[in-house]
Amino acid sequence: MMRRPTLSTLPTVLAAGFAFLYLPIVIMAAFSFNESRLVTVWAGFSTRWYGELFGNVRMLESAGLSFAVAMLAASLSTTIGTLAGYVLGRFGRFPGRAVFALLLLAPMVLPEVILGLAMLMAFSTLDSLVGWPAERGFLAIAFAHACYGTAFVAVIVEARLRGIDPALEEAARDLGAKPWRAFVRVTLPLLAPAVAAGWLLAFTLSLDDLVVASFVSGPGATTLPMLVYASVRLGLSPQINALATVMVVCIACLAWVASRIGAARSKA
Repeated sequence: MMRRPTLSTLPTVLAAGFAFLYLPIVIMAAFSFNESRLVTVWAGFSTRWYGELFGNVRMLESAGLSFAVAMLAASLSTTIGTLAGYVLGRFGRFPGRAVFALLLLAPMVLPEVILGLAMLMAFSTLDSLVGWPAERGFLAIAFAHACYGTAFVAVIVEARLRGIDPALEEAARDLGAKPWRAFVRVTLPLLAPAVAAGWLLAFTLSLDDLVVASFVSGPGATTLPMLVYASVRLGLSPQINALATVMVVCIACLAWVASRIGAARSKA
């Protein structure tokens, strides 16, 4: 018979799980301070690779493009996804709801190769019809990322909305508030933690994407994942470790700020 885990074994299981998840990140961060050019051979502590990283103009430009794309894509995804999640969570059954939900959530299950190819064909068709985008770059990548980021935001917002009593919004309407004002003044503040979580998830998905960006980007638009992938194929540089460590710290800070905002709102 299989023995059930006891409280004495729980710390060991948790430690093994956390080690499996985070030990590779810790090793990567440690080797970002390695003196040697060989990424697997420790030769002493040094910050030289951070200096070379911040002096690498091409990598900084790609990082700036990726962060700008991720911020725009996350903002678009959050705006559209919040409204879509509100429709799914508050309007119940309506004609075409199944089709609407299917089209909204399809990017979550479609392979990225299929999604990237579909985006490429869509942009090519738009270019032939209206002349945009003539040169695929910043906006094309941001719109492509927003298309599948919207689905994740909508799911998070709808799940949060199901836990909010609709009587609160109805009470605001009974007191004379118009529907849009009741949504902005009552429902949206209660949705703020879910909206923030959706924005962060969409931001991370956009920042991490390689496949879709490879399909829709033009010659003058190289995102950071594309540059890192090309660099790794030519040989792993310790600058990649330094870059990844900086990104982990930045994203961890964003997650911490979001958690503090959510905790403050929940106490209020």
